[in-house]
Amino acid sequence: MYRRLSAIMFPLTALLLVGALLWGYQENQEKNSILIKAENQYQRAFHDLSYHVERLHGELGNTLAVNSGSSGMHRKGLVNVWRLTSEAQNEINQLPLTLLPFSKTEEFLSKISNFSYKAAVRDFTKKPLTTNEMGNLKALYKNSGEISKDLQEVQHKVISNRLRWMDVESALATEEKAEDNTIIDGFKTVDKRVAAYPELDYGPSVASIYDKRSVKKLGGKPVTAEDVKRKAIKFADLGGNAGVEIKENGKGTEWASYTATVTGNNHKQAISMDFTVDGGLLISYNDNREVGPAKITMRQAVVKAGEFLKKKGYPGMTAVSADRYDNLGNLTFVTSKNGVLIYPEKLTVRVGLDTGDPTGFQASDYVRERQEKRQIPKPVLSLAAARKKLNPEFKELYNRLAWIKNDNAEEMLTYEFGGKINGAQYRIYLNATDGNEEAVEQVRTSSGAQNK
Repeated sequence: MYRRLSAIMFPLTALLLVGALLWGYQENQEKNSILIKAENQYQRAFHDLSYHVERLHGELGNTLAVNSGSSGMHRKGLVNVWRLTSEAQNEINQLPLTLLPFSKTEEFLSKISNFSYKAAVRDFTKKPLTTNEMGNLKALYKNSGEISKDLQEVQHKVISNRLRWMDVESALATEEKAEDNTIIDGFKTVDKRVAAYPELDYGPSVASIYDKRSVKKLGGKPVTAEDVKRKAIKFADLGGNAGVEIKENGKGTEWASYTATVTGNNHKQAISMDFTVDGGLLISYNDNREVGPAKITMRQAVVKAGEFLKKKGYPGMTAVSADRYDNLGNLTFVTSKNGVLIYPEKLTVRVGLDTGDPTGFQASDYVRERQEKRQIPKPVLSLAAARKKLNPEFKELYNRLAWIKNDNAEEMLTYEFGGKINGAQYRIYLNATDGNEEAVEQVRTSSGAQNK
């Protein structure tokens, strides 16, 4: 019996063993194939990074080498600088550096990219490179040369010692002997060098991209939790028996704020609100009530939202866009002053289309951009003269004066023209002084906002 059983089990066991070995060999081969592909990708990205930083250094030198009045060559050089920094940023993102402090170098490349782009897209015949910008280019040329040299040294060690990026990834993931890794040490050296560079003045257009719009910039007297409690009860308007819970967020930081949660009476769901610590200004409002089937139109929703804002202390607001999502309407309002729409002072209202009562309110931009004494000049260019600057095929639906921020973070008075071209609807903003096109945006057709 045992002989018969062994005669059956032995070949079966041998077969299973051979199968397991083949399966393990195949799995190992697939794993090695994946590792080789990953290593090849890392090596390619690293060597491309070194190459593009070297090219960046050379392109900055080319831009500085030409005559100061060569606007065409300046534009071409800056476009190439922007392209090369974008390539370098992309290659950094392909490397396993998420756990490695390389943020200073990434920010450095980001600022070069934004600076070169902002400068290249403007009209050099009207705004040539300034003395400060030329100084920036010289500093960037010097700095990029040093970074390129450091990366080339790392590259030389990688090639000479046949170093593997997979070892870097493993070291960063396990935190074992990461400090002894040649590649990691090289990148730390680069980032340390970049961190030591003095901060350059890139101008307001680039600075605005990195501007932390913290509540500290608001000014105003700090409020207490009790102050916020009174404000929340008044804004929620749920009656004197409403209960309020106050939570302080980010205490001691630049993002300090209060969250008030209000419940009470027949309102089934809680209402939450966020207030700034400085000044006690309302940033957001959220009513978590269940919204039923839509019964009112978007135009009616705009009217309801306007009444809500006026009642809550936001008079003189004009709806500029209205979008519907199922049974909710998202409406954007801006301040209107003497017939001019002030776009930086923007807030949004979310309305339930069942009753028309607002369910949400976001006023971050309004709070940070609001200026009681903002001076708005009269337009220099006439409406008729501005209209001549439009594309002849543009079919105008409406026009109005608008105060906007352009791509360079400069506030200015413009003529806003709404209309259609190429089967789509657009808003075109022309400078009210010289007719220059400051902004163009494609918009969905509004069903309730003022658009004519």
